[in-house]
Amino acid sequence: MNFQEGEILCFDKPYRWTSFDVVGRIRRLLCRKMGVKKLKVGHAGTLDPLATGVLIVCTGRATKQIESLQAGTKEYVATLRLGATTPSFDLEKPIDATYPTDHITRELVEKALETFKGEIQQIPPTFSACKVDGKRAYEMARKGKDVELKPKTLIIDEIELLDCSLPDITIRVVCSKGTYIRALARDIGQALDSGAHLTALRRTRVGNYGIKDCLDPEHFIEWLDNQTIEMNQTEE
Repeated sequence: MNFQEGEILCFDKPYRWTSFDVVGRIRRLLCRKMGVKKLKVGHAGTLDPLATGVLIVCTGRATKQIESLQAGTKEYVATLRLGATTPSFDLEKPIDATYPTDHITRELVEKALETFKGEIQQIPPTFSACKVDGKRAYEMARKGKDVELKPKTLIIDEIELLDCSLPDITIRVVCSKGTYIRALARDIGQALDSGAHLTALRRTRVGNYGIKDCLDPEHFIEWLDNQTIEMNQTEE
């Protein structure tokens, strides 16, 4: 393998790791193994710290492919808790409001999910990496500032109810680049005349890369020790 020339690797991002944590670890281990001071390493599509699953990491000249890899269709499995909301739409922030759920049935959930298939308009979460006037929305939100984000046009190819153990539901979502599953949870809660937030999120596919293709970043060095590494004559 030639990590300077460029390799595309897939990792199963652990819970509470940031995407940058994964990139930083891989870069450090590769530089140490190769005996170089620097190496281009980047990821194709951020995963929230509380999410797990497929994170594509590119090295060397393969970082030029990041934009095209990010454009790939994503698949997620998400668990939602109905009847309560949080400012971040997940467990990063505590519950800020509760809503009735007695009226919600499996049939009602399935009908609500159907309304999200196809082209939709979605307002990104305030606690997100979207930029407003050149600043990250989450940086402004964490300082208590008002953040106004514009809706984005997205495509939901598939949305399937996997489990309905009210007030918890688990769904599978196949969607376009830029879809926030946390925001989808918020919107599903509203569609059910209630509230909702994510309690678990796993990205199971990005383009043609799935969980079966993933390495464990915590055991990357063991995998690396079994690889034949080629080096360029000049450091990139």
